[in-house]
Amino acid sequence: MNRLAPYQAGLKAGIGFGIAALLLGVSFGVLAEPLMGPVAPVVMSVVLFSGAAQFGATAVLAAGGDAATAIAAGTMLNARFLPMGVAAAPALRGSPLRRAIEGQAVVDASWALAVQHDGGFDREVLIGATIPQYPAWVAGTVIGVLGGGAIGDPAALGLDALFPAFFLGLLAAELGRPRALPVALLGGAIALALTPVLPPGLPVLLASVASLIGLLGER
Repeated sequence: MNRLAPYQAGLKAGIGFGIAALLLGVSFGVLAEPLMGPVAPVVMSVVLFSGAAQFGATAVLAAGGDAATAIAAGTMLNARFLPMGVAAAPALRGSPLRRAIEGQAVVDASWALAVQHDGGFDREVLIGATIPQYPAWVAGTVIGVLGGGAIGDPAALGLDALFPAFFLGLLAAELGRPRALPVALLGGAIALALTPVLPPGLPVLLASVASLIGLLGER
Protein backbone atom coordinates (compact mmCIF):
# COMPACT_ATOMS: atom_id res chain seq x y z
CA MET A 1 0.00 0.00 0.00
CA ASN A 2 2.88 2.37 0.87
CA ARG A 3 4.31 1.87 -2.62
CA LEU A 4 1.10 3.29 -4.06
CA ALA A 5 1.09 6.31 -1.76
CA PRO A 6 3.03 8.60 -4.17
CA TYR A 7 0.47 7.87 -6.88
CA GLN A 8 -2.64 8.62 -4.82
CA ALA A 9 -2.97 12.22 -5.99
CA GLY A 10 -2.88 11.07 -9.60
CA LEU A 11 -5.28 8.22 -8.93
CA LYS A 12 -7.82 10.58 -7.38
CA ALA A 13 -7.45 13.08 -10.20
CA GLY A 14 -7.81 10.33 -12.79
CA ILE A 15 -11.04 8.82 -11.45
CA GLY A 16 -13.25 11.39 -13.17
CA PHE A 17 -11.40 10.89 -16.43
CA GLY A 18 -11.72 7.14 -15.92
CA ILE A 19 -15.51 7.50 -15.77
CA ALA A 20 -15.38 9.56 -18.97
CA ALA A 21 -13.13 6.91 -20.56
CA LEU A 22 -15.66 4.20 -19.67
CA LEU A 23 -18.52 6.08 -21.31
CA LEU A 24 -16.41 7.02 -24.32
CA GLY A 25 -15.33 3.41 -24.65
CA VAL A 26 -18.95 2.30 -24.71
CA SER A 27 -19.66 4.83 -27.46
CA PHE A 28 -16.64 3.66 -29.46
CA GLY A 29 -17.60 0.01 -29.10
CA VAL A 30 -21.16 0.66 -30.28
CA LEU A 31 -19.98 2.66 -33.29
CA ALA A 32 -17.06 0.43 -34.28
CA GLU A 33 -18.62 -3.04 -33.99
CA PRO A 34 -20.80 -2.79 -37.13
CA LEU A 35 -17.79 -1.54 -39.11
CA MET A 36 -15.02 -3.78 -37.77
CA GLY A 37 -16.72 -6.73 -36.12
CA PRO A 38 -16.52 -7.62 -32.41
CA VAL A 39 -12.79 -8.37 -32.09
CA ALA A 40 -10.98 -5.48 -33.80
CA PRO A 41 -12.45 -2.67 -31.64
CA VAL A 42 -11.41 -4.42 -28.42
CA VAL A 43 -7.91 -5.15 -29.77
CA MET A 44 -7.58 -1.50 -30.80
CA SER A 45 -8.50 -0.34 -27.31
CA VAL A 46 -6.10 -2.76 -25.64
CA VAL A 47 -3.16 -1.91 -27.92
CA LEU A 48 -3.74 1.72 -28.91
CA PHE A 49 -5.59 3.19 -25.91
CA SER A 50 -6.23 6.36 -27.91
CA GLY A 51 -9.75 7.66 -28.23
CA ALA A 52 -8.87 10.33 -30.80
CA ALA A 53 -7.12 7.87 -33.14
CA GLN A 54 -9.76 5.18 -32.71
CA PHE A 55 -12.71 7.51 -33.26
CA GLY A 56 -10.87 9.09 -36.18
CA ALA A 57 -10.29 5.73 -37.87
CA THR A 58 -13.90 4.76 -37.22
CA ALA A 59 -15.14 8.01 -38.76
CA VAL A 60 -13.12 7.32 -41.92
CA LEU A 61 -14.57 3.80 -42.21
CA ALA A 62 -18.08 5.08 -41.57
CA ALA A 63 -17.63 7.61 -44.37
CA GLY A 64 -16.69 4.82 -46.79
CA GLY A 65 -12.91 5.07 -46.56
CA ASP A 66 -10.67 2.02 -46.78
CA ALA A 67 -8.54 0.52 -44.03
CA ALA A 68 -5.34 2.22 -45.22
CA THR A 69 -6.96 5.65 -45.04
CA ALA A 70 -8.39 4.87 -41.62
CA ILE A 71 -4.94 3.82 -40.35
CA ALA A 72 -3.38 6.98 -41.81
CA ALA A 73 -5.97 9.17 -40.07
CA GLY A 74 -5.37 7.43 -36.74
CA THR A 75 -1.62 7.76 -37.16
CA MET A 76 -1.87 11.49 -37.85
CA LEU A 77 -4.01 12.01 -34.78
CA ASN A 78 -1.61 10.02 -32.62
CA ALA A 79 1.39 12.01 -33.87
CA ARG A 80 0.62 14.56 -31.14
CA PHE A 81 2.10 12.11 -28.63
CA LEU A 82 5.60 12.63 -30.08
CA PRO A 83 6.08 16.16 -28.68
CA MET A 84 4.05 15.26 -25.58
CA GLY A 85 6.34 12.28 -24.93
CA VAL A 86 9.48 14.33 -25.48
CA ALA A 87 8.24 16.90 -22.97
CA ALA A 88 7.44 14.28 -20.33
CA ALA A 89 10.53 12.09 -20.91
CA PRO A 90 12.85 13.81 -18.39
CA ALA A 91 10.45 12.89 -15.57
CA LEU A 92 10.56 9.15 -16.32
CA ARG A 93 12.96 6.84 -14.47
CA GLY A 94 15.00 3.69 -14.80
CA SER A 95 16.25 1.64 -17.72
CA PRO A 96 15.20 2.34 -21.30
CA LEU A 97 12.65 -0.51 -21.08
CA ARG A 98 11.15 0.83 -17.86
CA ARG A 99 11.01 4.36 -19.29
CA ALA A 100 9.30 3.02 -22.40
CA ILE A 101 6.71 1.27 -20.24
CA GLU A 102 6.16 4.37 -18.11
CA GLY A 103 5.83 6.38 -21.31
CA GLN A 104 2.62 4.49 -22.09
CA ALA A 105 1.03 6.59 -19.34
CA VAL A 106 1.27 9.65 -21.59
CA VAL A 107 -2.36 10.19 -22.53
CA ASP A 108 -4.09 13.54 -22.94
CA ALA A 109 -5.72 13.91 -19.52
CA SER A 110 -2.81 12.50 -17.52
CA TRP A 111 -0.29 14.60 -19.42
CA ALA A 112 -2.27 17.78 -18.74
CA LEU A 113 -2.71 16.91 -15.06
CA ALA A 114 1.01 16.20 -14.63
CA VAL A 115 2.27 19.50 -16.08
CA GLN A 116 3.88 21.64 -13.39
CA HIS A 117 4.10 25.44 -13.34
CA ASP A 118 7.81 25.35 -14.16
CA GLY A 119 7.16 23.28 -17.29
CA GLY A 120 8.29 20.00 -15.75
CA PHE A 121 6.16 16.92 -15.14
CA ASP A 122 5.06 15.07 -12.04
CA ARG A 123 5.83 11.42 -12.84
CA GLU A 124 3.62 10.01 -10.09
CA VAL A 125 0.62 12.09 -11.14
CA LEU A 126 1.15 11.10 -14.78
CA ILE A 127 1.20 7.38 -14.01
CA GLY A 128 -1.43 7.49 -11.26
CA ALA A 129 -3.94 9.36 -13.40
CA THR A 130 -3.63 6.81 -16.20
CA ILE A 131 -4.20 3.78 -13.97
CA PRO A 132 -8.01 4.19 -13.74
CA GLN A 133 -8.37 5.30 -17.36
CA TYR A 134 -6.89 2.32 -19.19
CA PRO A 135 -9.07 -0.47 -17.76
CA ALA A 136 -12.12 1.80 -17.98
CA TRP A 137 -11.47 2.46 -21.69
CA VAL A 138 -11.04 -1.24 -22.48
CA ALA A 139 -14.05 -2.28 -20.36
CA GLY A 140 -16.21 0.39 -21.99
CA THR A 141 -15.25 -0.86 -25.43
CA VAL A 142 -16.17 -4.43 -24.48
CA ILE A 143 -19.52 -3.26 -23.11
CA GLY A 144 -20.22 -1.27 -26.26
CA VAL A 145 -19.29 -4.14 -28.56
CA LEU A 146 -21.32 -6.74 -26.69
CA GLY A 147 -24.27 -4.54 -25.79
CA GLY A 148 -24.50 -2.34 -28.87
CA GLY A 149 -27.87 -3.71 -29.86
CA ALA A 150 -29.37 -2.94 -26.49
CA ILE A 151 -27.66 0.43 -26.12
CA GLY A 152 -28.79 1.73 -29.48
CA ASP A 153 -27.63 4.96 -31.08
CA PRO A 154 -24.94 6.67 -28.91
CA ALA A 155 -26.10 10.07 -30.19
CA ALA A 156 -29.57 9.47 -28.81
CA LEU A 157 -28.04 8.98 -25.35
CA GLY A 158 -25.72 11.96 -25.66
CA LEU A 159 -22.60 9.79 -25.69
CA ASP A 160 -21.38 11.51 -28.85
CA ALA A 161 -20.99 14.74 -26.87
CA LEU A 162 -18.58 13.19 -24.36
CA PHE A 163 -15.52 13.27 -26.59
CA PRO A 164 -15.58 17.02 -27.38
CA ALA A 165 -16.59 17.75 -23.78
CA PHE A 166 -13.58 15.75 -22.60
CA PHE A 167 -11.16 17.93 -24.57
CA LEU A 168 -12.96 21.13 -23.62
CA GLY A 169 -12.44 20.16 -19.98
CA LEU A 170 -8.72 19.77 -20.60
CA LEU A 171 -8.63 23.12 -22.35
CA ALA A 172 -10.49 24.86 -19.53
CA ALA A 173 -7.93 23.58 -17.04
CA GLU A 174 -5.09 25.13 -19.08
CA LEU A 175 -6.60 28.58 -19.71
CA GLY A 176 -5.04 30.01 -16.58
CA ARG A 177 -1.55 29.62 -18.02
CA PRO A 178 0.23 32.55 -19.74
CA ARG A 179 -0.67 32.90 -23.44
CA ALA A 180 -3.03 29.91 -23.23
CA LEU A 181 -6.04 31.82 -24.56
CA PRO A 182 -4.41 33.20 -27.74
CA VAL A 183 -2.89 29.76 -28.42
CA ALA A 184 -6.32 28.11 -28.07
CA LEU A 185 -8.03 30.70 -30.27
CA LEU A 186 -5.40 30.53 -33.00
CA GLY A 187 -5.33 26.73 -32.92
CA GLY A 188 -9.12 26.61 -33.22
CA ALA A 189 -9.08 29.06 -36.12
CA ILE A 190 -6.44 27.03 -37.99
CA ALA A 191 -8.36 23.77 -37.51
CA LEU A 192 -11.65 25.39 -38.53
CA ALA A 193 -10.16 26.91 -41.68
CA LEU A 194 -8.41 23.73 -42.82
CA THR A 195 -11.10 21.15 -41.98
CA PRO A 196 -13.07 21.66 -45.24
CA VAL A 197 -10.01 21.21 -47.45
CA LEU A 198 -7.75 18.65 -45.75
CA PRO A 199 -8.18 14.96 -44.78
CA PRO A 200 -9.46 14.14 -41.27
CA GLY A 201 -6.81 14.53 -38.59
CA LEU A 202 -4.42 16.78 -40.51
CA PRO A 203 -6.13 20.08 -39.55
CA VAL A 204 -5.75 19.20 -35.87
CA LEU A 205 -2.06 18.45 -36.31
CA LEU A 206 -1.43 21.67 -38.20
CA ALA A 207 -3.36 23.60 -35.56
CA SER A 208 -0.64 22.64 -33.08
CA VAL A 209 1.57 25.25 -34.81
CA ALA A 210 -0.28 27.72 -32.59
CA SER A 211 1.69 26.39 -29.64
CA LEU A 212 4.72 28.25 -31.04
CA ILE A 213 3.20 31.37 -29.46
CA GLY A 214 4.14 29.96 -26.08
CA LEU A 215 7.61 28.96 -27.30
CA LEU A 216 8.31 32.41 -28.70
CA GLY A 217 7.05 33.99 -25.51
CA GLU A 218 9.65 32.11 -23.49
CA ARG A 219 12.55 33.48 -25.55
